[in-house]
Amino acid sequence: MTATAASLQREGDRLRLSGTLDRSAATALWPQATAALAGARVLDVSAVDALDSAGLALLVALAERTQGARVEGAPRGLAELLAAYRLTPALAFDAGH
Repeated sequence: MTATAASLQREGDRLRLSGTLDRSAATALWPQATAALAGARVLDVSAVDALDSAGLALLVALAERTQGARVEGAPRGLAELLAAYRLTPALAFDAGH
């Protein structure tokens, strides 16, 4: 699998992430993502090809800082990581499981 360069764009109240969210992408996107958070209500990951645990950590941190932004999209690997880390589809800890 060839990784696609990750990017982040702010569109209204939406943060749109694309490409492969891996450790290097999470590190590179963090400053831009945190600067674009104010007023964000949607984390759009529909254009994300794949992600690893570092990419998930980026998404969880962004969701927490936006106080529950809605997550749209289901990139490859997301469901497995959510289950492994006991997270809900909204990227919150699922204490019930």
